[in-house]
Amino acid sequence: MSAARGWAETNGHLLAPLDATFQGYKVGIWLKNARATTRRAQELEQRQAEGLPVESWAGALSAERREQLEDIDPSWCPAWPVAWQRAFHLVRLHLEEAGGTLPTEPGKVMHQGEDLGRWVRAQRLGWDKLTTVQQWMCEQVLGITPANEEEKPPPRRTQADKWAMYYQAAKQYYQREGHLWVPRKHIERIVSVDQEERELRLGAWISNQRNRAATLTPDRIELLSQIGMRWT
Repeated sequence: MSAARGWAETNGHLLAPLDATFQGYKVGIWLKNARATTRRAQELEQRQAEGLPVESWAGALSAERREQLEDIDPSWCPAWPVAWQRAFHLVRLHLEEAGGTLPTEPGKVMHQGEDLGRWVRAQRLGWDKLTTVQQWMCEQVLGITPANEEEKPPPRRTQADKWAMYYQAAKQYYQREGHLWVPRKHIERIVSVDQEERELRLGAWISNQRNRAATLTPDRIELLSQIGMRWT
């Protein structure tokens, strides 16, 4: 407890990372264990409040010790990941020191090893994944707002999307050439469904489909066979 208090006095909070130490004491690991026993105590208290039986309080941190930790930092044991709470706290400190300038670009503001701009950007882009309380904290305390649709990156293509795009290229090649004996190094240009022009390594893809015929689904084998694929 003394080491935890000393670490908090040095860093301004009790949200230490796992590898944190203070004068040789492994404060980060100690706090992780204390949070686990605190959550155990909270679960048992909830059961007790609901009138359910509590067989044992083993592994639960006492109320007195929890109060001692809360006196050091009321947010020491958040309901969400500690790393999130730590970054939130560091952004708030930065705002107090920088006169209200919110970091929004990665790599611009580093504090205690945290890239504050990267964290802020992640909250804006991942707004829907935050709890209601986290959203309120971000918006009302830090002034962070969710990203609009123009700011959001395009969704990543799934493997199925990529296969469909290459199949479109194969179909286009077949309609033009009348066969699918595509040279290994051939590049096929297509206009994809998102109206972007793309260059695809169709020759290598066709070769891979032949080599992996045993693992392809029957539907994919049928689709390729319909446009002239020869498997041997």
